[in-house]
Amino acid sequence: MARTFYKSIKNSVKYWWILLIIGLLFVGLGIYTFAFPTASYVALSVFFAVSFLFSGISEIVFSISNKDEIDSWGWTLTYGIITTIVGFMLVVNPILSLEVFAYYVGFLILFRSISGISYAFDLKNYGVKDWGISLFLAIIGLIISLILLSSPQLAGLTAVAWLGLAVISSGLFAIFISLQLKKIKDIPNNISDDLRSRYEEIRKEIEDFKNQ
Repeated sequence: MARTFYKSIKNSVKYWWILLIIGLLFVGLGIYTFAFPTASYVALSVFFAVSFLFSGISEIVFSISNKDEIDSWGWTLTYGIITTIVGFMLVVNPILSLEVFAYYVGFLILFRSISGISYAFDLKNYGVKDWGISLFLAIIGLIISLILLSSPQLAGLTAVAWLGLAVISSGLFAIFISLQLKKIKDIPNNISDDLRSRYEEIRKEIEDFKNQ
């Protein structure tokens, strides 16, 4: 707790709005899926591919920019890379059966949900009161992804509905996380220089005591 609090004082989260944009993109993708459930799988695949490529590259930039600010930046980097790879695979081969398409999306949401659970506990360590909401959203995404992976042969509109729910849950999680990171970003600005210096002195005394 002391380490994460110290990091929140010393550093500000950069580009928190990237996760907000990604979240809005995923929610929009889910709404599109529900609005046009009869769209061809090729059209859905292309739309998903472009969205995944954009969000994956954005997450890579976000994670690298915040490697000194966020403890779980490695998770963000990893699923940014995976999201980019899945997006690239969909671009290369947009003509997929719904079963294969569901596997792609299910696997991606599964990994994002697992990393989201880790993110939720990071928020808890930062003292965020609403960290349970992020944990709930991550668990919902995990359940939906397991349904997609265990039953990818779901037919027609049922499969499309689960795909839509999967990306919407992931999008809502990203939006919530981005807003919480925005709050954490504002912490250093709300701390006086005097309190900051006193905390630094206390931290050094603790470190010196440990090294004795």
